[in-house]
Parts: sequence; C-alpha cells; structure tokens
Amino acid sequence: MEQQISQGIIESYFRKLTAHLDNDVVIAGGGPSGLVAARSLAQKGYRVALFEKKLAPGGGMWGGAMMFNEIIIQESAVHILDESGIRYRKHCEGLYTFDSIESTAALIYRAVNAGVKIFNCVAVEDLIVKKDRVAGLVINWSPVSHLHLHIDPLMISSKVTLDSTGHPSELVGYLTNKNGIVLQTGTGSIIGEKSLDVETGEQATVANTGPVYPGLYVSGMSANNVHGKSRMGPIFGGMLLSGLKAAELIAKELEL
Repeated sequence: MEQQISQGIIESYFRKLTAHLDNDVVIAGGGPSGLVAARSLAQKGYRVALFEKKLAPGGGMWGGAMMFNEIIIQESAVHILDESGIRYRKHCEGLYTFDSIESTAALIYRAVNAGVKIFNCVAVEDLIVKKDRVAGLVINWSPVSHLHLHIDPLMISSKVTLDSTGHPSELVGYLTNKNGIVLQTGTGSIIGEKSLDVETGEQATVANTGPVYPGLYVSGMSANNVHGKSRMGPIFGGMLLSGLKAAELIAKELEL
C-alpha cells in the first residue's frame, strides 16, 4: 500500500510537469492578477503553467487587511466575482466587501478547473533569454532557493511569460540586472513603487499592465513597481482587472 501511494504521487506529478516543459504562457506568481490571467488564457485554449514559490497560491488576498479577512472591490470589477461565484455585499456607493478566504480559494479553483497547471513551492531564479526575447523560466524548489543551496535548476519554455510576482517584479529584475537590458517602458529600468495612493494606484495597475520586453509582460503590483506607481492597499479590483487585461493582450500576441 505504501509503495502504491508513493508511486501514484510521483508518476502523476511527473506526467503533469513533463506536459508543461513547453507552454504557450508561463506565469510567475499566483496572486489575483496571475490567477485571473491564467484562467482567462486557459479558457481560450492555451497551455498555461503557473509557478508559485509559496505553499499556497493567492498572494496577499488570504490575509485581507492586517489579517481582517475581508477585502474591498470597486463596482467596475464586480463582474469578475460574479464569474467566479464569489459572494459580496455593498459597503457604500461604488465599493463592495467580500471574504478573502472564499475569494482566494475560488480564484484558485476556477483557474485549475479551466486547465491551468499550478506548481506551488517552486521558485523562479532566472529567465531564459534567446535572440533578444524572453523564452521561459529557470526554476528550482523554493527551499533550495531559500537556503541558497548550490543545486542546478530546470528550465521551462514558453512563447510568452507573465511577471505577476507583485511588489518586487522578480522576473523584470532578473532581466534588467543580469543582462543590462533596457525595458520598453520609456523609463529603461524598474523605477520602484511609490507610497500608497488608492485611486492612482488602482488606475495605474491596469494602465501599466502589458509588455515590457519581447516575450515578457507585467501585471498587478509588478506593473506598478516597474513603472514607479503607487501601491493601493487592500482593494483588489485593479488587480483582477489587470489579470484580464494581461490575458487579452497576450492572447492577441499569440494569435498573430
């Protein structure tokens, strides 16, 4: 019985991993923008793999605000909650509250149910860059990365890569710091996020979602960090809408 249990887990995992060594889209970071983008792209029929360095995907949604597990969304993004079967209630004109645990679990489930393969506990430690284009991720187990063990990684190929790693913009950092590459953002490199301003931060995370280098897109707080825009705190409409926009832009590129 013990041998059968181990065999089932190992064989199933490696079938899943082998099937996603080459992808249409790979996403680093399983926060709200990454999960929404992943689901939307999978629903369109694309092969999508998402790599999350933590045990549980979901980014900052789980904790709500200061561990009060309720979060806010503006009316323009409520349709994403409807599509995901997430319940919400009106707080005041234009703003709604919803449960952070229910919503995060729902976004993860909807993504997986749409065909996204999520690999948790996997850290991205570099990019594949070929012929002036990002062509995939270099991955390792998160504990290996955390402990700085000298263990070589594996490589995951993709046509398009999305950096939804949040505040640090990890993938863009690898691209600029290791290769001396100038971004296509008009700024040249990562500016770094500004202090909190809800209105401008929410608008900016959607406006700045998009490509920053051939084969590499940014979404969510990663977009704000790259472009030097404000953080927005425990309001998540911009994050969700950013994921939808990223999926639409990536799908257009893949269709060409």
